Amino acid sequence: MDAEFNGTYITLGGYVELDKYRYLYFVILMTLYILILCTNCTIICLIWIHRNLHEPMYIFIAALSLNSVLFSTAIYPKLFIDVLSQKQTISYSACMFQYFIFYSLGMSDILLLSAMAYDRYVSICKPLQYPTIMGKMTVTVLLTVAWFLPALEVAGAIVINSKQKLCDFTTNGIFCNSKIFRLYCVKSTFLHIYGLFMLLNIIVVPVIFILFTYIKIFIITHHSCVEVRKKATETCLPHLMVLMCCFFLCIFDAISARLESDFPNGVNLIMSLQIVVYGPLFNPIIYGVKMKEISKHIKRLLCQLVTTRNFYK
Repeated sequence: MDAEFNGTYITLGGYVELDKYRYLYFVILMTLYILILCTNCTIICLIWIHRNLHEPMYIFIAALSLNSVLFSTAIYPKLFIDVLSQKQTISYSACMFQYFIFYSLGMSDILLLSAMAYDRYVSICKPLQYPTIMGKMTVTVLLTVAWFLPALEVAGAIVINSKQKLCDFTTNGIFCNSKIFRLYCVKSTFLHIYGLFMLLNIIVVPVIFILFTYIKIFIITHHSCVEVRKKATETCLPHLMVLMCCFFLCIFDAISARLESDFPNGVNLIMSLQIVVYGPLFNPIIYGVKMKEISKHIKRLLCQLVTTRNFYK
């Protein structure tokens, strides 16, 4: 690979025994991508079509599913190309775009979960004030902040490094994340501080807010009737499951990006796949199973599909 090509392209060296398992990787990734699109688009369509789901909580769930579709579409097609190619490379500009989508949507998910936690707190702890507090304007503001604040902060990190030069052209990953900054000739102290600010601002603080909110909800509902406790569990448990999964994967990504030595390739590959699978695929499954109203519409849709199939037989 000549010097000019090296200056433009980055090698993704995170695959394990790709020559041996190339087609198995492709089949698994393609199956996952189709499942992600089908499950998330089903959730979005159900919430869009049914008026009884036009409530803040379900709007935030639809926003999470939309994020998953956009996130997966930015990551998976490149994975398909890589597993079928002899060389796993990506242009620097495409790498930066992938980095932008990866982190802006990932951080957006955390803020959407924060908005959902606030919605549950108002719904359960202040039910009489709920229509006033969680009006259309509030929902619009929360969605705007959740989508645009992470995008602006991630764009800031890219701008900070726009003048940096690469001295290494191989990253131990299968897509572009914060490890890309370890390839620069000079490590930027300002970028390191800025990254910690982003971690604190859009991950740690929202997670603390979510946990504090749910603790208050469970304390208040503990002294309430069984029906209120059941409602709180049904609506809060799926959010907490998604949050814990998302938070631990974020922490792994942050730690691995800052370590001087890499994890073994096998560990890196497994964790990278979990990052691109858990959120996009498990979120709609968790909400589809655990959220009573969504589950009801999914069962009705499946019954209609089975009836239609039997009719044409």
